[in-house]
Amino acid sequence: MMATKTIPFDAARYLDTAEAQAELLNDALDSGNAGYIANALGVVARARGMAEVARGAGVTREALYRTLSQNGDPKLTTLLGVIRSLGFSLAVQPPAKRPAKAGQRKRKAA
Repeated sequence: MMATKTIPFDAARYLDTAEAQAELLNDALDSGNAGYIANALGVVARARGMAEVARGAGVTREALYRTLSQNGDPKLTTLLGVIRSLGFSLAVQPPAKRPAKAGQRKRKAA
Protein backbone atom coordinates (compact mmCIF):
# COMPACT_ATOMS: atom_id res chain seq x y z
CA MET A 1 0.00 0.00 0.00
CA MET A 2 1.39 3.39 -0.98
CA ALA A 3 1.30 6.26 1.51
CA THR A 4 -0.61 9.38 0.55
CA LYS A 5 1.66 12.34 -0.05
CA THR A 6 0.48 15.76 0.95
CA ILE A 7 1.88 19.20 0.43
CA PRO A 8 1.64 22.06 2.93
CA PHE A 9 -1.30 24.39 2.39
CA ASP A 10 -0.44 28.09 2.14
CA ALA A 11 -3.48 30.36 2.19
CA ALA A 12 -1.29 33.23 0.92
CA ARG A 13 -1.42 31.67 -2.57
CA TYR A 14 -5.19 32.17 -2.67
CA LEU A 15 -5.53 35.63 -1.12
CA ASP A 16 -4.88 37.54 -4.33
CA THR A 17 -7.23 40.49 -3.79
CA ALA A 18 -7.26 43.23 -1.18
CA GLU A 19 -10.89 42.32 -0.43
CA ALA A 20 -10.02 38.69 0.39
CA GLN A 21 -7.07 39.84 2.50
CA ALA A 22 -9.22 42.36 4.38
CA GLU A 23 -11.84 39.68 5.03
CA LEU A 24 -9.23 37.40 6.62
CA LEU A 25 -7.83 40.24 8.73
CA ASN A 26 -11.30 41.34 9.88
CA ASP A 27 -12.16 37.77 10.86
CA ALA A 28 -8.93 37.52 12.85
CA LEU A 29 -9.50 40.87 14.56
CA ASP A 30 -13.10 39.92 15.39
CA SER A 31 -11.85 36.72 17.04
CA GLY A 32 -9.75 38.62 19.58
CA ASN A 33 -7.18 35.81 19.38
CA ALA A 34 -3.69 37.37 19.26
CA GLY A 35 -2.16 34.28 17.64
CA TYR A 36 -4.78 34.25 14.89
CA ILE A 37 -4.32 37.97 14.28
CA ALA A 38 -0.53 37.64 14.02
CA ASN A 39 -0.85 34.61 11.75
CA ALA A 40 -3.43 36.31 9.49
CA LEU A 41 -1.14 39.34 9.13
CA GLY A 42 1.66 36.94 8.20
CA VAL A 43 -0.47 35.22 5.57
CA VAL A 44 -1.42 38.56 4.00
CA ALA A 45 2.19 39.77 4.18
CA ARG A 46 3.34 36.61 2.35
CA ALA A 47 0.61 37.15 -0.25
CA ARG A 48 1.92 40.69 -0.85
CA GLY A 49 5.62 39.85 -0.57
CA MET A 50 7.20 39.60 2.87
CA ALA A 51 10.35 41.57 1.99
CA GLU A 52 8.37 44.53 0.66
CA VAL A 53 5.99 44.54 3.64
CA ALA A 54 8.93 44.31 6.07
CA ARG A 55 10.64 47.22 4.36
CA GLY A 56 7.45 49.29 4.56
CA ALA A 57 6.99 48.38 8.23
CA GLY A 58 10.60 49.23 9.09
CA VAL A 59 11.63 45.75 10.27
CA THR A 60 13.75 42.95 8.83
CA ARG A 61 12.11 40.19 6.85
CA GLU A 62 13.32 37.59 9.36
CA ALA A 63 11.91 39.56 12.30
CA LEU A 64 8.61 39.92 10.48
CA TYR A 65 8.36 36.16 9.84
CA ARG A 66 9.05 35.50 13.53
CA THR A 67 6.66 38.20 14.77
CA LEU A 68 3.80 37.20 12.47
CA SER A 69 3.92 33.49 13.22
CA GLN A 70 1.16 31.65 15.08
CA ASN A 71 3.14 32.10 18.30
CA GLY A 72 4.22 35.66 17.50
CA ASP A 73 3.19 38.62 19.60
CA PRO A 74 3.92 41.77 17.60
CA LYS A 75 4.49 45.07 19.36
CA LEU A 76 1.85 47.66 18.62
CA THR A 77 4.33 49.69 16.54
CA THR A 78 5.08 46.63 14.39
CA LEU A 79 1.38 45.80 14.05
CA LEU A 80 0.55 49.33 12.94
CA GLY A 81 3.55 49.44 10.59
CA VAL A 82 2.54 46.18 8.89
CA ILE A 83 -1.08 47.27 8.50
CA ARG A 84 0.04 50.61 7.05
CA SER A 85 2.55 48.87 4.75
CA LEU A 86 -0.25 46.62 3.47
CA GLY A 87 -2.32 49.70 2.65
CA PHE A 88 -4.98 48.94 5.26
CA SER A 89 -6.13 50.96 8.25
CA LEU A 90 -7.76 50.08 11.53
CA ALA A 91 -11.08 51.51 12.59
CA VAL A 92 -13.11 51.13 15.73
CA GLN A 93 -16.87 50.85 15.53
CA PRO A 94 -19.36 50.97 18.36
CA PRO A 95 -21.07 47.66 19.07
CA ALA A 96 -24.19 46.95 17.07
CA LYS A 97 -27.30 48.17 18.86
CA ARG A 98 -29.34 45.40 20.32
CA PRO A 99 -33.10 45.63 20.26
CA ALA A 100 -34.53 46.59 23.65
CA LYS A 101 -35.99 43.70 25.60
CA ALA A 102 -39.71 43.76 26.27
CA GLY A 103 -40.50 45.95 29.25
CA GLN A 104 -37.26 47.98 29.01
CA ARG A 105 -37.38 51.65 28.21
CA LYS A 106 -34.66 53.70 26.61
CA ARG A 107 -32.81 56.10 28.86
CA LYS A 108 -32.97 59.74 27.94
CA ALA A 109 -29.80 61.82 27.97
CA ALA A 110 -29.77 64.25 30.85
